[in-house]
Amino acid sequence: MSVKYECADFSQFQEQLRKMRDLDDKIIYALNTSLPTESFKGQVDAEAKCRDLHVQLESGYNHRQEAIKNCIVLCADSVKTLKGQREDNRDDVSLNKQFKTEQRKLRLLQAELSVEDIIRERTQKTFRERCRLFFRFDSM
Repeated sequence: MSVKYECADFSQFQEQLRKMRDLDDKIIYALNTSLPTESFKGQVDAEAKCRDLHVQLESGYNHRQEAIKNCIVLCADSVKTLKGQREDNRDDVSLNKQFKTEQRKLRLLQAELSVEDIIRERTQKTFRERCRLFFRFDSM
């Protein structure tokens, strides 16, 4: 997935993350529609369904983590540049404001990493509970 992320506008980036977290938000529904009930166990390959869902989840985790980290790097570079400019021109009010805005955005992006860890943990717990009979978790 080579999607362009809008790191400059945090609200837009957060909206992109929300869309990418759709599978995690609907994990119960995805498991209910993928896994067979007792009466249909022989008709559906539950192991393959769990494996496919696991691959989708891992791909989503990695993709979101990479997007967040890339934006953090870009924002940190911007903060570093603005800090240098601010050192040279302490009286520039708009430069100080821009610096503080970028610092705030950097903190918010770093907080998104924590949010991502919580979402991943919650989703994996639900996935393990439902797929434990069909799928080996050696790779998780």
